[in-house]
Amino acid sequence: MSENCKLSQAVKESLDDYFTHLDGEPPHAVYDMVLGCIEKPLLQYIMHKVGGNQSKAAEILNINRNTLRKKIKQYNLE
Repeated sequence: MSENCKLSQAVKESLDDYFTHLDGEPPHAVYDMVLGCIEKPLLQYIMHKVGGNQSKAAEILNINRNTLRKKIKQYNLE
């Protein structure tokens, strides 16, 4: 199983758990919830791997450096 498939499976299992424990409440803002749970640790991990080099991190993530800076600020990773 590739790493991408492992990540996909982990997300599916987490969503199964989320929907199982709603206790009758309707699901809400699932997209934002999932992104918030995944994006911050992803950025933290990559920034650590590149020693804080935003250019290298942006290249690895395949995003624009300005987008990366915006995300770093959004998650208070400065």
